[in-house]
Amino acid sequence: MAQKTCPVRRTIIYLSRQIGSLTDPKGRRISEQILLLTEEIAEGAAGKDHLLAIDSLIQEYFYTKSSVQNLETGKIIKGLIAQHREVFQSHIESRNCPSHDCGKLAPSPCQMACPAGIDIPTYLSLIAEGKDAQAIAVIRRDNPLPWVCGLICTRPCEMMCVRSRIDTPVSIKFLKAFAAERAMSDREYKNPEKKEYNGKSVCVIGAGPGGLSASYYLALMGYKVRIIEALPIPGGMLMVGIPRYRLPREVIDREVAMIEDLGVQISYNTRFGEDVTFEELKDQGTDAFFIAVGAHKSWNLDVKGEKEFSQMLDAVTFLKDVALGDHHAPGKHVAVIGGGNVAIDAARTSLRLGAEKVTIAYRRSRNQMPADIEEVEQAQEEGIEFSFLTIPKKIQGKNNIITGLDCIKAELIKKQGSGRLAPSPIAGQNFIIKADAVICAIGQYVDDDGLQAFDRIKWTKRGTIEVNHASMETAMPGVFAAGDAVSGPATVIEAIGGGKRAAEAIDRYINHLPQPRMPKIPVRYNIETPIEMSAGRKMTLEYPKMPMLNIDRRRTTFQQVELGYDEASVRKEAYRCLRCDICRRCGKCVEVCKDKMGIDALKFGYMDFDNPTKTDFRATQKNCITCGACAANCENKAIVIEEKNGKRKLKLCGTILNSQDIQYCEECNAVLPSTQYMQFISQKTGRLTKVTPKRLLCNTCQRKLSAKTNVETRPARPG
Repeated sequence: MAQKTCPVRRTIIYLSRQIGSLTDPKGRRISEQILLLTEEIAEGAAGKDHLLAIDSLIQEYFYTKSSVQNLETGKIIKGLIAQHREVFQSHIESRNCPSHDCGKLAPSPCQMACPAGIDIPTYLSLIAEGKDAQAIAVIRRDNPLPWVCGLICTRPCEMMCVRSRIDTPVSIKFLKAFAAERAMSDREYKNPEKKEYNGKSVCVIGAGPGGLSASYYLALMGYKVRIIEALPIPGGMLMVGIPRYRLPREVIDREVAMIEDLGVQISYNTRFGEDVTFEELKDQGTDAFFIAVGAHKSWNLDVKGEKEFSQMLDAVTFLKDVALGDHHAPGKHVAVIGGGNVAIDAARTSLRLGAEKVTIAYRRSRNQMPADIEEVEQAQEEGIEFSFLTIPKKIQGKNNIITGLDCIKAELIKKQGSGRLAPSPIAGQNFIIKADAVICAIGQYVDDDGLQAFDRIKWTKRGTIEVNHASMETAMPGVFAAGDAVSGPATVIEAIGGGKRAAEAIDRYINHLPQPRMPKIPVRYNIETPIEMSAGRKMTLEYPKMPMLNIDRRRTTFQQVELGYDEASVRKEAYRCLRCDICRRCGKCVEVCKDKMGIDALKFGYMDFDNPTKTDFRATQKNCITCGACAANCENKAIVIEEKNGKRKLKLCGTILNSQDIQYCEECNAVLPSTQYMQFISQKTGRLTKVTPKRLLCNTCQRKLSAKTNVETRPARPG
């Protein structure tokens, strides 16, 4: 067996092969029982006692007078369980198999792509049914800030959405925002029940998304949590790094208030290491520390003139000052250096503060910009100019006032040892961007001021805290870290996922439990019943266009730019989900229909990952004979044949591919296959099966009629 096979699947294969060769009845009985339990683990039907039951059964192999065969089998099974116990436990707890070997537990690509592991298919199904509060409850099992993420998440889930192989990905992000806002407005956005106070306390350093996430889950576990925050407001980079036209302050305030309602205490304007020390907190009984300080320091540009002018700003400080109330324009002509979301935010903020012209200078091409494409497009709509393949060389100015940004044009060339094209200056191609203010947005790093007390933690060459990524533990016992402090400048959802993992690890540490060796697999909490709809509707539903604030107001105010979908658009968009938590896109149905039956009625081109072809669910109705071969070969029951209310329907995750009236035998009223199927069988069997013309008869009645006809038409014997 290949080593890449899932250990659970490997155990099933071994036992299946071994049982047939076992001569001892007792050994065969033990193996059959372990196989049954292991199959239930692989199917997501196992309970918390399954592994304990397997452990007990394994011991039976080693009873006195056991055969050599039993001893050998027991040794192998015991070794598999011992070596991969976490994998077995993960299957039981998450009902997901990341390797896809256990077919019924194949996780959806969107859930696996989400750094927080949110059960996306389940909450999309709930939103489609109008159950917004229930959807938010599902999301908050893995992400305590669904409204925030619904507005500013970078959407790794949508990048992996299988629907994009047909047309466009499902708008997962904005559906989440709608559900959160609706649940909050209806007063149905509620915290889960938290456990009783357990007498333990944790200090969280930083009230950004990572710190808030860890605090939320620790509070639910019964811990007393205190957050130390240097800023006067919560949210960290959410509040001072993301402008209000993208993320209104009220959204952050409302979701932070939900976390505070759990008893989390936030100490504002408090610097760790200055206003409160490690020793003081330890003396007060703090049992563990979680570092989530973010990356709030900007890298220098390192060009001539950078330190000479007060109008030379770094983007992080500029955005923070604006968030805290400084609404003065940085200048009339602003040049922003960089190509990420922070650069776009600084440019669009400058425009709203009154800058007459804003230019973004980026050293690479547009298709290499790390900024979200929507952010770039919205900036262009607002009139911000872009200068690509531009390398800054010098900040020009006189009398302590900037007059321009001296640049040189670049070209992209391939450098040895790198697969990415790199910008290289073109000799003689110098030019100047007129500017009286320059904002540098080329990246941030972790500010370690005040962290000296954590003298045993290790730092990477990138200036980030080194951790065990399965548990977020640092090298210093009782100290954990996540977010930008660990990853460097990354995304909000990554920080939230890290905070959740750290909270679980802190709980293990305080309770003296061993830490996991591998990160937890995302949990599939439920499998909602797919919503039934016609193939035509499934194919023609379109990605909704986001209503936008008018351009004039966008240029002059910090009002939210993206106005959100209306309810009808939200429900329709949720219907577009293909339910990849049920269908694992193995393609067996297509293969059976085309190669085994010779019908080729299933046009599911999206299932071929490497070479996707056209998909059209509507095409099935024309050629399908409802033979049921596809449904019979689907392990997950994603494609089924259903006979109900006089209709026979072939459905793929709720989408009706074919619907026919059920026909009944004229003699005995038994349910008959479709006419097309009976004709198909007749053609395949030739003279062996006789179809009675103009009559609907089951096989039994046909045989009776045939026998009767033969008797009546048999010639008399010669006298």
